[in-house]
Amino acid sequence: MDANGIRRALTRIAHEIVERNKGTKDVIIVGIKRRGEPLALRLAALVKKIEGVGPPVGLLDITPYRDDLQGEQLNNARKGAASLEMDVAGKVLVLVDDVLYTGRSARAAMEALIDQGRPRLIQLAVLIDRGHRELPISPDFVGKNVPTSRSEKIAVCLQEVDAREEVLIVEEK
Repeated sequence: MDANGIRRALTRIAHEIVERNKGTKDVIIVGIKRRGEPLALRLAALVKKIEGVGPPVGLLDITPYRDDLQGEQLNNARKGAASLEMDVAGKVLVLVDDVLYTGRSARAAMEALIDQGRPRLIQLAVLIDRGHRELPISPDFVGKNVPTSRSEKIAVCLQEVDAREEVLIVEEK
């Protein structure tokens, strides 16, 4: 995908978010740090163009919720976990990430969100769905489905993080 392809995909996702939720009432867009963060901010700006009102944006660090942390390491990591600066109880949370692969990051993000309160609904928006799920997680909004082999990797490059705008398939070494 080039910059125009990314822009078109995000515009479509923004329209789908508004349609599915019948507007922006009680919607919060939450970006998973690192590349989910600029995508969430872009989506909120696009939703604001569509509706005239932009939803609040939260940023989420899922590191303390990864399933490869165990025991004391897990307890210490969660004690210092950053929280969202807004009340999520009863809200519709649109969780945003760049790539959906195994589903483990999305699971960690949902756990982190639920630790913040009880949302009414969590929806998942991803720029790229590459398949190979290890958990029963499915996105609600997808920019592009890109079938890959396990030996390939999706590289999402965003202007805010990488000073360029593209999505590439690269062979893992």
